This record gives sequence, C-alpha cells and structure tokens, in this order.
Amino acid sequence: MQANVPHKTEETHKIALVGKSGAGKSTLIRLIHERVNRDSSLIPQDLGLVNALSVFHNVFMGQLDRHATWYSTVTLVRPFSKDRNDVHTLLQSLGMTEKLWTPAASLSGGQRQRVAIARALYRNAAVLLADEPVSALDGPMANSVMTHLRDRFATSIIALHDVDLALRYCTRIVGIQDGQVALDQPSENLTAPDIMSLY
Repeated sequence: MQANVPHKTEETHKIALVGKSGAGKSTLIRLIHERVNRDSSLIPQDLGLVNALSVFHNVFMGQLDRHATWYSTVTLVRPFSKDRNDVHTLLQSLGMTEKLWTPAASLSGGQRQRVAIARALYRNAAVLLADEPVSALDGPMANSVMTHLRDRFATSIIALHDVDLALRYCTRIVGIQDGQVALDQPSENLTAPDIMSLY
C-alpha cells in the first residue's frame, strides 16, 4: 500500500526593493546577481543592449550561454526557425512584433526597456533580478509587463520607484535607506503612506 505524500507546492517570493535614488537598491541587485549569475534573469537599469544588433539578437542573447559557439554564430547570420518563433511570441506579448529585425539603436526608451524585458523572459531562469524594469513604460504597459514578470518567475527581486506597483505585484516590501534595510514587511501589512517615508 502506497503512502499518500502531500503535494509540495512551489514556494514563491516576490520581493520589491523600494527607496529613493542612491539608497542602494541597484547595488543590492548587482551583488545578488554576482552570487547567482547563471541562475538569474537580469534586467539592469542600463538595459545592457547591443545597439548594432537587431531586437531578435538582443533577446536571443538571453540564452547565449546555453548554445554552442557554432550555433550562436549561425544565428547571427540566419536564425533557426524555433528561435525566431520563440522570440516573436515573446515580442507579441509585449506589443513589439514589428520591431523584430530593427536595430536596438533605432528604438525609443520604452521599446528598449521592453527588449530587455523580453531577453529576461527568454532566459527564463529560476530568479528574476530587475532594476526599475518599467520606468519608461506607460501605466497599462507597465501593469501588463509586471503581470508577465509575476507570472513567469517564482522568485523575483525587483527595484521599483512606483510604490503602487510594488504593493500590487509583490508579496514582500524591503525598504532600503542609506544602504541599510529600513523596512521589511509583507505587502498586505502595508499601505502606500507607510512606504513613502523612505522617499
């Protein structure tokens, strides 16, 4: 007779780092990335795009270390259909399919940010580390992107200036002030005014 083993659900951690500019949020994101590196999908504040390459190739770089050198070289010239389709699907969810072959240098700030988001989604690592990932996006697109990020990654650490987005999409709020943790509470215990004192 087989014993009934309780089904273990995947534990999720959605952490927002909040605080004014210069408080230390970006430094913390960078330090965590240095520790976990390959196990993370990173959206840095400077986005890290290669201007001369197309949107497709910038997104494809999210999985560059998972392919042999010959595969990546061929992809520079003639991408494989599976990779084209996968990237196209991601861009479709971000409203950017028409920019698939556009050089990153030709994109607006909001479009560039969405390419960096698509690259992180394409990498699909265990942990998302994101530094102000929606700062250049309007309200509806910012909410759409935050929904994508919340649903795709079980664990995420996201630096956000927008307190309302932090409360809506993250389950834990960590406030950083002068390089120190000044607040660490479940989102459900907080309101926007509780967090604004950090700014």
